[in-house]
Amino acid sequence: MAERFEFLVVGGGIAGVSIGYELARDGRVCLLEREEQLSFHATGRSAAIFMETYGNAAVRALTSASRAFYAAPPEGFAEEPLTSPRGALFFADEAHLAALRAHFDAVRTIVPSVEWVAGDALTRHVPCLTPGRWVGGLLEPDAVDLDVHAIHQGFVRGLRARGGVVRTEAEALRVTRAGGAFTVTTAAGELSAPFLVNAAGAWADVLARLAGAPPIRLRPLRRTAILVDAPGDVTRWPFAASADEELYFKPESGRLLVSPCDETPSDPCNAAPEDYDVAVTVDRLERATLLRVSHVHRRWAGLRSFVADRTPVIGPDPACEGLVWLAAQGGYGIQIAPALARACRALCVGDALPADLLALGLAAGDLGPRRPALRSA
Repeated sequence: MAERFEFLVVGGGIAGVSIGYELARDGRVCLLEREEQLSFHATGRSAAIFMETYGNAAVRALTSASRAFYAAPPEGFAEEPLTSPRGALFFADEAHLAALRAHFDAVRTIVPSVEWVAGDALTRHVPCLTPGRWVGGLLEPDAVDLDVHAIHQGFVRGLRARGGVVRTEAEALRVTRAGGAFTVTTAAGELSAPFLVNAAGAWADVLARLAGAPPIRLRPLRRTAILVDAPGDVTRWPFAASADEELYFKPESGRLLVSPCDETPSDPCNAAPEDYDVAVTVDRLERATLLRVSHVHRRWAGLRSFVADRTPVIGPDPACEGLVWLAAQGGYGIQIAPALARACRALCVGDALPADLLALGLAAGDLGPRRPALRSA
């Protein structure tokens, strides 16, 4: 006989543990993860940066609404601070200067600390930038590094403290619905609940099909990152990214984490870096800066999953009673997790969106499931 819960959450990344934490206030939660460990895929491969100027308007609002949680988490959530100072600098060449300036104008209403940096001042922040190539930049001085492990574990502890259960090696092999409840069959047995929360990351459309729901046309995109030597002490350097979205780099454990911002379509999988993409990463870094790479210490890849409008998909599915989406966070999943989970929980249990999200201009219709046949890209 199936074990009964109020909510089944599929996915042990940041989306699953954060929504499990929130829903555990409303009823008994069981979180199911297909791997041996939680946060094995996208969450464990994050660049771990919190930037309120990053992403479209909905993402920026969700990020701003998450800052207070990370700055002052609930008592007992974590023993150490979840953030540390970093800053972020977006730099543009002549071809992309106007677009970056327009972005600066758009974001400074909700990020008043943002600054415009003239080209000759860019190297004060990132000394290695190639002189003369970059002509302006956007500085977000209050961007911070995030302790992803501590954040993830804080949500897991909170979920368990509220009576939630976590099951690993529990892939959803079969999903049925009858009598107002879903039954999920795993290798370890059957579990049932009235609500099934789809926080399965790159596998979210796979789970939807199992549950009998139409897909949202999720696109998993592979992104590469490498770790290379730094030119001395880079502790105070900000996260740095080109406005053309072809490169970013940031200090990481005394070295530099570098990515070419690639977005290669992929099936859901345990993503691995390709030699070509690693070579592109090195080439872009050397063209954008005075740095020369002699050795790549580490290389990895992860999947960032989007729908066409690049806005997260959350809330009840109108075509499948009891199915709740928390998917398509793209590369923003960590920084928006607190606000996105609160919003998803409200939509799941039938409450209004939290007041702080409404004040930032978000509406439920901005976030609910969108089918490509009903809404164009």
